[in-house]
Amino acid sequence: MTTVAIIQRPPVLLDQRATLERAIESVGEAAAAGATLVVLPESFIPGYPAWIWRLAAGKDGALIGQLRTQLLAHAVDLAAGDLHPLCEAARQQAVTVVCGLCEVERATGGGTLYNSVVVIGPDGQVLNRHRKLMPTNPERTVHGFGDASGLRAVDTPAGRIGTLICWENYMPLARYALYAQGVQVYVAPTYDCGDGWISTLRHIALEGRCWVIGSGVALRGSDIPDDFPGRAQLFPDPDEWINAGDSAVVDPQGRLVAGPMRCETGVLYAEIDTARVAPARRALDVSGHYARPDIFQLRVNRAPAAAVHFTDDDSARAEAQAVPSPSH
Repeated sequence: MTTVAIIQRPPVLLDQRATLERAIESVGEAAAAGATLVVLPESFIPGYPAWIWRLAAGKDGALIGQLRTQLLAHAVDLAAGDLHPLCEAARQQAVTVVCGLCEVERATGGGTLYNSVVVIGPDGQVLNRHRKLMPTNPERTVHGFGDASGLRAVDTPAGRIGTLICWENYMPLARYALYAQGVQVYVAPTYDCGDGWISTLRHIALEGRCWVIGSGVALRGSDIPDDFPGRAQLFPDPDEWINAGDSAVVDPQGRLVAGPMRCETGVLYAEIDTARVAPARRALDVSGHYARPDIFQLRVNRAPAAAVHFTDDDSARAEAQAVPSPSH
């Protein structure tokens, strides 16, 4: 059995360091309660860009630019070690952590942001980094497109974990790619909520015969910092639930075993048993005995997408240098 802790708490919006501290505190609290798998929401560090649903690109261009500048400044650069404090917390507490990020690669110019999720093992190593394949509607004004290099299920002490972010979970082929890799614990960090989303989590559990963990964003008007650009315009009511959360855990038979945690903040705990996955697939294994590869086949390109490929061939360079210069 594995104790799962879903952290349904708001970030310190647009503040990487403070949000990391909040994540580390939550990991410690969950570990003290016996959890060995800790899940944080979509884009938790430094916060989901909720303002995109309230701004009009043609009217609010200056404010959009100001907010994006701050988001870019506080985005997570994995290569620069920005996530090291959370990785170290996972190692110290010996827990597996799944966390949503707004990610940037400053070594390649840092002009593109990605909606990403990482799986950190109990040794503090990043086991997988998945970038959202298809940003949803106005998210495309903030995030670039991910590739399939992180479309993987990885082994952890908590089970074989795969992740898809928010409305990626409505992409049947993306789900199927995880099922085909034997996912046991399917983690869905999301900004979505409500009964329709809960029914989606239940459907995925029934379809994939796996445990499904929905990690929702809970955010109130009072959670928006006082110095947040455009706060009075965008989030004037401190009592408003900007997003309800609705974190939940569903078993391989599609039954809710915890949650949904709606319009509240805290930690949602549940016990999961990955040994129940294989028996559940006895009747339905959509990428196994219930598949028809003679009729349907899926091809997934997991090669990292790169706009530029550099070739440095020392032997070719040496050969070119050996060619004598033309005589004059």
